[in-house]
Amino acid sequence: MTSAAVDHVSAERNGGGGIGASRAFAWMLVVTGAAGLLAAWVITIDKFKLLEDPGFTPGCSLNPIVSCGNIMKSEQAAVFGFPNPMLGLVTYAMVIAIGVALLAGARYRRWYWLGLNAGTVFGVGFCTWLMYQSLYEINALCLWCCLAWVATIVMFWYVTSHNVRKGVIPAPAGLRTFFDEFTWVLPALHIGIIGMLILTRWWDFWTS
Repeated sequence: MTSAAVDHVSAERNGGGGIGASRAFAWMLVVTGAAGLLAAWVITIDKFKLLEDPGFTPGCSLNPIVSCGNIMKSEQAAVFGFPNPMLGLVTYAMVIAIGVALLAGARYRRWYWLGLNAGTVFGVGFCTWLMYQSLYEINALCLWCCLAWVATIVMFWYVTSHNVRKGVIPAPAGLRTFFDEFTWVLPALHIGIIGMLILTRWWDFWTS
């Protein structure tokens, strides 16, 4: 067991009641959750308008590539039988609530942190699938979707970093040290790769 995990177990045995987080981490959850919630809200409203009027053009449909309307009309936009952003309305709101609670001094048990991490794993996995579908199947981008992708990626890496550093997820000392100093590298690299894929996918369009 890592030293951080030992400290955590000791704190619980001494009545520590769980693991807290820094204010910076809590604000990260609030900001990324709010960004995702905003994106989900706007897409949901536009989806309702599109259902009322099939000829409706969302404001973020700027050209043949950046076309939210094409995304909303696709089968992938309702993979669970209802519009995808409705899932975002619930999950991003939950993230904001967790962040606000941490700002107020909340401390959570290990299982809670693992549950949050599992949720972000699902989120980043689902976003990755949606990215592939958007780039290579639907052949269009939604700017609001891109905002949700970025928010989820940042959320995933920082939650994972927190759990590794706090011993919630056992890890070698070297990995904990890396997350202590260079957590920002991972979401930056992740988002940069997506940006390069978008750039190269429609290179002729961007450069024409």
